[in-house]
Amino acid sequence: MASFEARTVAEPGRVTVILSGDCDLTARDRLTAVLLDAVDRAGTVFVDVAAVGFLDSTGVHALVVAHHAARGRAGRLHVVNATGPVATVLRLTGLDALLRAPATERRHV
Repeated sequence: MASFEARTVAEPGRVTVILSGDCDLTARDRLTAVLLDAVDRAGTVFVDVAAVGFLDSTGVHALVVAHHAARGRAGRLHVVNATGPVATVLRLTGLDALLRAPATERRHV
């Protein structure tokens, strides 16, 4: 079982949350807390999932909760660098389209 890690990088007006490991039930509370903290800190949040190996429904739920929190503050949350099974989950749930970063922003993450 891969462990879960999250780190944040703050820049003016935005925060990037870099995730690695498994975003599953064991990581649910920490994942949600990290994402909500990022939303509280910046109007735009990028969630880099390049190093995430597994994303289950609890990980999806955390992303949706953070998305709604960001929208409630007139902000945005974007998921970037999804590949493999994580990209498949995002596509199947429709989150790939909902949380897609604008093309001009994808290059900067």
